[in-house]
Amino acid sequence: MTTALPITARHKGFNRAEIVDQNFTEFVKLWQGKVRAAPRDDAPVLPGSALDARGFRELLESQLISRHLDLMARVLRVQNKVFYTIGSSGHEGNAMVARLTRHTDPAFLHYRSGGFMAERFRKLPGMDPVMDSALSFAASKDDPASGGRHKVWGSKPLWVLPQTSTIASHLPKALGTAVAIDHARRIGHTLPVPEDSIAICSFGDASSNHATAQTAFNAAAWTAYQKLPAPVLFVCEDNGIGISVKTPTGWVASNFQSRSNLDYFFADGLDLAEGYAQVQRAVEHCRSTRRPTFLHLKTTRVMGHAGTDFEIEWRSIEELCAVEATDPLLRSAAIALESGLYSKDALLELYEATRKRCFAAAEEADRRPKLERLEDVMAPLAPYTPAKVKAEAERADYTDARVKAFGSEEKLPENQPPRHLAIQIGQALHDIMAKYPESLLFGEDVAQKGGVYTVTKGLHKAFKNTRVFNTLLDETVILGLAQGYANMGLLPIPEIQYLAYFHNAGDQIRGEAASLQFFSNDQYRNPLVMRVASLGYQRGFGGHFHNDNSIAALRDIPGLVVGCPSRGDDAATMLRTLTALAKVDGRVCAFLEPIALYMTKDLYEAGDGQWQFAYPPPGEAMALGEGRVYGDGANDLVVFTFGNGVPMALRAARTIEAELKWKVRVIDLRWLAPLNDAFIAAQAKSAKRILVLDEGRKSAGVGEGVITAIVEAGLGATPLERVVGADTFTPLAGAAFLVLPGEADVVAAARKLAG
Repeated sequence: MTTALPITARHKGFNRAEIVDQNFTEFVKLWQGKVRAAPRDDAPVLPGSALDARGFRELLESQLISRHLDLMARVLRVQNKVFYTIGSSGHEGNAMVARLTRHTDPAFLHYRSGGFMAERFRKLPGMDPVMDSALSFAASKDDPASGGRHKVWGSKPLWVLPQTSTIASHLPKALGTAVAIDHARRIGHTLPVPEDSIAICSFGDASSNHATAQTAFNAAAWTAYQKLPAPVLFVCEDNGIGISVKTPTGWVASNFQSRSNLDYFFADGLDLAEGYAQVQRAVEHCRSTRRPTFLHLKTTRVMGHAGTDFEIEWRSIEELCAVEATDPLLRSAAIALESGLYSKDALLELYEATRKRCFAAAEEADRRPKLERLEDVMAPLAPYTPAKVKAEAERADYTDARVKAFGSEEKLPENQPPRHLAIQIGQALHDIMAKYPESLLFGEDVAQKGGVYTVTKGLHKAFKNTRVFNTLLDETVILGLAQGYANMGLLPIPEIQYLAYFHNAGDQIRGEAASLQFFSNDQYRNPLVMRVASLGYQRGFGGHFHNDNSIAALRDIPGLVVGCPSRGDDAATMLRTLTALAKVDGRVCAFLEPIALYMTKDLYEAGDGQWQFAYPPPGEAMALGEGRVYGDGANDLVVFTFGNGVPMALRAARTIEAELKWKVRVIDLRWLAPLNDAFIAAQAKSAKRILVLDEGRKSAGVGEGVITAIVEAGLGATPLERVVGADTFTPLAGAAFLVLPGEADVVAAARKLAG
């Protein structure tokens, strides 16, 4: 095995990793500076530096570990022993941030964080940054961060929450975690980290321009402006380039230096002796003031963006040589030699010993088991323990808290007349917040106003502003806050005001919240229940933003639970199960509330009150995947539907039964993800004819999943029709009902089935 990277020339035909590697050796051999008397361990490494000799030695070792992991990855990738080559070379100065913070400060790191991780590993005894990292590079099943699912920087004991190749999408949840640290104390919640912890979030200069990053900076400043604590340390590692697009010189400082309520600090990440005090000031400021802090860390990027990035194809040799001359390891070598802490031979010996250590770990990692079964890959994605979830959902040991929340025993909802959907959702939320003192409900207009449809009316009065509160108008921040609160052991119930607005922030669920269990091997979880006012059929108000039936974007998210009630009692029992899923299994859940059914009281005729139902008392819950059957045993026609389609199908069934003399069974799916294929097949098995009613669009709607379940169960020969919305955005006013299915369409489809 070749572990060295020999250099033969410095022209464009050779790997720049080889150049960078040999540069260090040649720099040390040719160094001719003045050597000082070696300082004591607790003395400054160089006169005037805030970094002592012991600290420098350890930071240097962390830098070398990071560098040789990068070099190892470049060599072994071509041998198919390593599967990731985005490196940290040039960013090794971020080790200073790790040294000056605690291992209990939650860290959300970007992919150039090898130095940070190597240094943070020192915080706890018995941990090996080299072997742990090698296992991750090798995608080994033994990788303690992700179990072999991705090369991520992560560690449960070190409070580094795994991120994938994020482009700023982790900033909102880092801010949310910082807000949660101080918010938890105000509601008496016991934190899993010390109360004076800060959240650390690193990213590149190019990523700082991303909309998701900007929304996090804005929300942080918005929070600080109101004198609310938000102790997040934003670490912008400025290497001056994003893949191949250069950042204008001075842009980061110009953009962030004078922002109100985002406190700016600069540090030289290329020079440990100089930059240490600068980083220290930023960290201490963030911890003591509890204000959002922006640390502008000067870095560089050597060896390209990744192993496949041949910079010589788009950068001149002169430019590459100039960049490589700024390598922070060369400056660290100079400090090591000038301080007298190392001789040339000792420094080169350390350099080569670190290389051998990294390669040996990589070879060992290559021999470790890989993920070879689909079941193992998916194991942490969507954990589900039905018995425990059922027990938690039906737990009813909070009577005193309920009475206090509702005002008196007489006012308990089960003692009230049957009510419609909006009121029963509100009652269920009162129940949940009484049951879980760690629960928080937040979003736009949810507090004093009670939501735009008054669904959350009374919650603010019952639970006060610390638990029910309005946010700024930013769905990305709302979902970022939810993840942050979940990280700190709280139970967030964020509201997205309309389904169309979810799409503005969908990656906070798809790329972040729902992926955390998967990429952390279920070591970290983002339990939350996202409520969304959804679907179509609003009258007198709408357009595509308020009549959005696009559910495909949610059903496509691996591991996400999606529930959609059509009536109030179902909403209450579903919410109990959703919160139990979050509490017990750490699941990320979406609860779609049909807007058009919020205030619906009648089913067949005005005043019949047949769409109002008695409130189910605590102790009743709905199992995940359990549908509701109307007309059990009726086999002439079976209608599968959900949401608005349920009362529509029931009304249409009356006409069909009278006209065609059929017995009609209506199936309310209730759970849209995961679809209960076995339940669908069981209901379809005895059907003479099947009708799938899906108010969503024809393409990628829930109905496609229902039909697939039927066909895959071997029931494809049963006559079947689909009534579905059109593939278009929803227009305003009455034109909306031209693109959405109606009762007449259901009856027409039944007539077609009748031949």
